[in-house]
Amino acid sequence: MRQFGPPSSPPPAIIPPKPTTSYIIDCMYSYTYIWPKQGIPFWFYPTRVEYGEVSGYIWNRMNWTFYGFDPQFIDQVACYPVPTLY
Repeated sequence: MRQFGPPSSPPPAIIPPKPTTSYIIDCMYSYTYIWPKQGIPFWFYPTRVEYGEVSGYIWNRMNWTFYGFDPQFIDQVACYPVPTLY
């Protein structure tokens, strides 16, 4: 079932491996680790993806805060748990 609002628990303690190819749209309503092109990687919980905008909730080490940004600033993303092809 899809959850509205921020997650009710913190993100996983384990940082997933950085993939070579990834798409934020595949991580909707999932704990997502984002590596930006510049800056520090962070946990995110995407709830909306549109052309020129990604919005959802960012983890600030204490709680989830609503946040939006331009997807062109994303280098790679990894959803947790890491999906497999089999």
